[in-house]
Amino acid sequence: MAVTAGSDSVDLIEVFKALGNPARLQIMQWLKDPDTHFSEYEPIADRQLVGVCVTHIQAKSGLAQSTVSSYMSTLERAGLVYPTRVGKWTHYRRNEDRLAQLVRAIDTTL
Repeated sequence: MAVTAGSDSVDLIEVFKALGNPARLQIMQWLKDPDTHFSEYEPIADRQLVGVCVTHIQAKSGLAQSTVSSYMSTLERAGLVYPTRVGKWTHYRRNEDRLAQLVRAIDTTL
């Protein structure tokens, strides 16, 4: 989902909706530095390359698995995270390019 001149407002609204939930915002903050925030969990794969396993996000957040799955789907639809399958587990990492686009869009829109 690229930010373009004609869709800035719609894209920003979707992003703000996704980040408007405190738990989703917290997850995004954790994913910014996964090695620090998930150090108590043994990584299944390289966190910098594929991200954090959804089971570790669930454990850290204390939320139900179904809730975390829903939250991660919302973040994914907004283009804020990339999912990667490793075996039977889905890992998530931040979409830093998308986040940089959003910063630029906010700067030009507001």
